[in-house]
Amino acid sequence: MPLPPPPEILQRGLEPYQVSFDAMRAFTAARTPDTPDQLWIVEHPPVFTLGLAADPSHVLAAHDIPVIQTDRGGEVTFHGPGQVIVYLLIDLRRKRPESRLFAREFVQVIEDAVIETLAAYNLLGERKAGAPGIYIASGPCQGAKIAALGLKIRASGCTYHGVSLNVAMDLRPFSWINPCGYKGLATVDMKTLGVNASLPAVQLVLAHKLIARLS
Repeated sequence: MPLPPPPEILQRGLEPYQVSFDAMRAFTAARTPDTPDQLWIVEHPPVFTLGLAADPSHVLAAHDIPVIQTDRGGEVTFHGPGQVIVYLLIDLRRKRPESRLFAREFVQVIEDAVIETLAAYNLLGERKAGAPGIYIASGPCQGAKIAALGLKIRASGCTYHGVSLNVAMDLRPFSWINPCGYKGLATVDMKTLGVNASLPAVQLVLAHKLIARLS
């Protein structure tokens, strides 16, 4: 049985979160077994999003930033300009039976792609047990979170939502929430760590790392 073709990359640009959210759900509801998988690269205006398990009290002070309830896993996070976001619209059933991706393996694929993307810019990222996402593994910002992920996997095996990586953004809104439900969790971006990479460049590096891991 041949492996499925690699996901298509769609550049959606700067787009309100609700537009992306509605489009992801519509795409997933309408797809068939022949619908190509897609990676959506997007950037959002400032927004706080709540996962299914989120406690709204973790939004300490919204400061007029919209707060949107979603159907992804996880707690509260912030999206804003200067952050790479890749939404993964993947049919996990397309893998060969002996190498099918299940939820845990799918999360690991995403985290590995983020770690490899950071390594391409000489940054060392790591996982933390029980705390999804990627954290800085060394230096003055050791332990700070640089990437977050949250997914929806339907009973059909089709996924949406995805991963965000902080590149060069206003980090202050992270201090207005308990990121991912953790009080005082430090967050950081690549620019703070000395990487002066453009957002489009990092978007493509991460997208291609994801495709390589998914193929």
